[in-house]
Amino acid sequence: MDSKTQAASFWKTIFFYVLVSFLTSFCIFSFIHQSSKGRTLMTCPKVEMTSTHSAGDGDHKKMTAYSDRGTSREVVILLWTWPFGERFPLDRCAADYGIFGCNFTAERDLYSRADAVILHHRDVCSTKAMLPREPRPHNQRWIWFNLESPRHSPNLNLLDNLINMTLSYRVDSDIFSPYGWIEKAITPQNFSIPTKTKLVAWVVSNWDSTLARVAYYNQLKNHINIDMFGGRNKPLPYKLLQPTISQYKFYLAFENSLNQDYITEKLWNNALMSGTVPVVLGPTRENYERFVPADAFIHVNDFPSAKELAAHLKFLDTNEEQYQRYFTWRKKLQPIGQTGWNTHYCKACQALQQDCAYKTIPSIANWYK
Repeated sequence: MDSKTQAASFWKTIFFYVLVSFLTSFCIFSFIHQSSKGRTLMTCPKVEMTSTHSAGDGDHKKMTAYSDRGTSREVVILLWTWPFGERFPLDRCAADYGIFGCNFTAERDLYSRADAVILHHRDVCSTKAMLPREPRPHNQRWIWFNLESPRHSPNLNLLDNLINMTLSYRVDSDIFSPYGWIEKAITPQNFSIPTKTKLVAWVVSNWDSTLARVAYYNQLKNHINIDMFGGRNKPLPYKLLQPTISQYKFYLAFENSLNQDYITEKLWNNALMSGTVPVVLGPTRENYERFVPADAFIHVNDFPSAKELAAHLKFLDTNEEQYQRYFTWRKKLQPIGQTGWNTHYCKACQALQQDCAYKTIPSIANWYK
């Protein structure tokens, strides 16, 4: 073989090894990069089977994500306690929400087989003895479930470094599950305002004179008549709640706590589902407008005093055209306000089926304040 042939063969060999080395390095880099992306994904995509109102854009997007029967991952979820002792069917996720593969149980003997344990805060917060005592199975999630405000959620520090996922009304929860929501109607609605024969109603069972809502009521009652129900006032059976409230032009949807996203059944079920105009006291107007159209409610903060709010309600009472404007949004949208425990638990199932990376929350107390 002459020198030219030897030189060509040499350079071909060098080129071959360089090419193989480059391709090998590229494959290894791609594998490491993809693995790194997987390890840094610490939370599941937010599970939202409800819709929320986006302030300013007028669009109420329905964010429903149903599972498919053929692809749903089977999960076992243990209810450590029935919430507040209330029992309900545990097999409704498929029928009610199209979410398959949800195997709920309240049998603690199945603890070692459970993919997750749901801990309802008010039922376990008194002492750590109320929590599971057996060693936690590998990758089992403990889900903190709470619909109460921070004021009514004691001993949050008890759960430091124990919780893996949060399930609550807070938008920034791992699993967002509010008391109600607004969704776009499938067809235009011909909503009829219920016949109104009375002015202002308030249903309140927890009468605590230290609450902001009681202080505001004590001012407002000096300027307008308010019919009181519940607790130490006129009794009102649940089956008569909406028929009774629907007779009033306004309902005081006053929350017991003024906290971020804390908007309860007082707005959704009591007021909007009854076809009356809610007068709200709770978080800021801007916070309400994340979930409800701006022209669907009256906020106490819109007025410098209770006296001026009362004057506005009296004005609307005598001006039917202005009053009816609070119902314009119902032509295209509708409220959903009668949710049950299954709504929240089925969302937990759907989140677990996403099989997101495992995490531990250092402090529920620091977040939930």
